[in-house]
Amino acid sequence: MPAPCATQTELGFTMNKLTRLIAVGALGALAQQAAANADTIRIGYQNEPDPSHVAIVDGAYEKATGDKIEWRKFDSGASVIAALASNAIDIGYAGSSPIAAGVTRGAPIETFLVAGMIGKAEGLVVRNGSGVNDVKDLEGKKVATPFVSTSHYSLLFVLKHAGIDPTKVNVLNLQPPEIAAAFARGDIDAAYVWDPVLSKAKENGKVLIDSGEVAKLGGPTFVAWVTRKDFAEKHPDALKAFTKVTLDTYAHFRKDPDDYKAGTANAKKIADFNGAKVEEIFDEVDGAYYPLADEQASDAYLGKGTADAIAATAAFLKDQKKVDALLPSYSGSITAEFVKAAATQSQ
Repeated sequence: MPAPCATQTELGFTMNKLTRLIAVGALGALAQQAAANADTIRIGYQNEPDPSHVAIVDGAYEKATGDKIEWRKFDSGASVIAALASNAIDIGYAGSSPIAAGVTRGAPIETFLVAGMIGKAEGLVVRNGSGVNDVKDLEGKKVATPFVSTSHYSLLFVLKHAGIDPTKVNVLNLQPPEIAAAFARGDIDAAYVWDPVLSKAKENGKVLIDSGEVAKLGGPTFVAWVTRKDFAEKHPDALKAFTKVTLDTYAHFRKDPDDYKAGTANAKKIADFNGAKVEEIFDEVDGAYYPLADEQASDAYLGKGTADAIAATAAFLKDQKKVDALLPSYSGSITAEFVKAAATQSQ
């Protein structure tokens, strides 16, 4: 028996339903295509506690850029710079020493945001029972630090300032996790390293000098956000958004540092992200000075000072035979474009 013909009303209902299904399917396909076409930004970070880690946990960078973000953890700035140079990441967090070494060796990178001037967040810690009570006692001792890091630079600077021949100190190239383990086992006598490993080492040792004190001796160090030059040319809006989010976290810490003390939501977010102790987060975050947008754009920082600091660091590294030759100028490895845009947005 032939099927009965649909009425006009039934046909209209069926067609409307089909239209809606097609529309929903089309929208779903468009959404999937948009997701597939969305840019993915690969960002290298380190475990050193920083106010911006709250924004990472909150997903603020994804919201601001409108892009997918792959957060990749690195143990040292040298490995971050190597990843940038090999196109493995687009943005990275590194210290002034690995930045200076990378630029000097021809890495196509530029610093676009100073993350912090290093103070007590890095230091020379000596193990209890090591017999080291003064920097001069380091001769013949095992001292670990990640090579070509800000800690390595500071260690060499301290040795030079104390008149110690670095060849008379057994300086070992270890990454922070390896330093933590070696220090706990008693395999090394001292280490120049950053938080959270520094805080852990202090449980069985004491700090002889920190990077804030080294800066006063003439060897300042800093950490910064760095990008590949080709990425900056192709994705300026993403970098502007990244810079604005980061500077907002620094401004919040400068305005309300108590909001990062134990018991606060921010301290818990950073601790959970880094695997650190929540009661130590404030001291670790407070171990650096975070310049704001107007400061960043000034001559003291990205206007001129950062290039001068990188040049001075490179000269020191050459003196220590860590790089072969110096560049005529380091100004081409610095840009204030993105902090200036952030400063304008904040006004």
